[in-house]
Amino acid sequence: MTALKKYARLEASGLWRPTPDDQRREVVVSIGDATLVITDMQDRPLTHWSLAAVQRANPGERPAIYFPDGDLGETLELAKDEAQMIEAIETLRRAVERTRPRPGRLRWLGMALSACVVLAGALFWVPKALTDHSVAVVPQVKRVEIGDALLQRITRMTGPACDEAAGQRALSTLRARLSVDRISILPGVSRTSLHLPGGHILLNRALVEDFEEPDVVAGFAVVEHSLSRQNDPLRDLLRRSGSWASFQLLTTGTLDPEILDRYAEHLLTQPPAPPDPDTLLPVFAAAELRSTPYAYARDITGETVLPLIEADPMRGQPPRRLLNDADWLRLQAICGGT
Repeated sequence: MTALKKYARLEASGLWRPTPDDQRREVVVSIGDATLVITDMQDRPLTHWSLAAVQRANPGERPAIYFPDGDLGETLELAKDEAQMIEAIETLRRAVERTRPRPGRLRWLGMALSACVVLAGALFWVPKALTDHSVAVVPQVKRVEIGDALLQRITRMTGPACDEAAGQRALSTLRARLSVDRISILPGVSRTSLHLPGGHILLNRALVEDFEEPDVVAGFAVVEHSLSRQNDPLRDLLRRSGSWASFQLLTTGTLDPEILDRYAEHLLTQPPAPPDPDTLLPVFAAAELRSTPYAYARDITGETVLPLIEADPMRGQPPRRLLNDADWLRLQAICGGT
């Protein structure tokens, strides 16, 4: 320690008492190798204290009184005119103190780290776990109810679902052919297609009015049906609405109207990225449906959907019939031709 070298030749006189019952005696105090050396006036060693153990009984006062840590009975008194030795001892004590471990600091650091871990869990793990649990326990009937509530909000902005009677019968035939429970054709929806909790598929009227064959509307329907199975729409609703929505659904079985309003607006204004064409080929194969009409409806150039065109699962073989000509005409008029 540099400070030790600085004070190596320093000496001072003081009054030392080994126990409270002993008389104080005059001694010589010097600084040794990491110790405070106390000798009598004949330079005979009486004791030495480790600098790391030197404690002061009266900080800031003079005369300065010191004692070895753990023994309050043994004392060393330095008069106020021994200021240089007092300053030296205080300097060395401060230097030793800086090198001591700080269990309190470590304890606070450990507590802070633990708090950070708990906070991180609250921020990242708990919301996901709450959403996962909600998705796992909500029954299908409740999903249908939530989907219907969202549909009501969407139709306020798009207009009511097309319901011309003959067209509805044709739509029922198409649903049965595709094994899709619920399909609605909307007149003013900004998106081509979307799906809601409960298995409800919403399609733009342009899919039945602007194309010459039912393969296009059927393609969008089976793709949305597949997407709803791969990525649960209820999970997406809860994830976007925050932990309170999951907690509310678990405890009350309902969602605030404001939550449903915001999510309905999101569905209409923030369309997701189109699905990867390669992942859709099994969907069309399972439905025994041509993928080429759907592909060109998505991209008239065919560049971004080339796998659906080149690897059409029904290429070279007759597909199962979707609708007869009369039903297709009825479906095209489901919105009343307005």
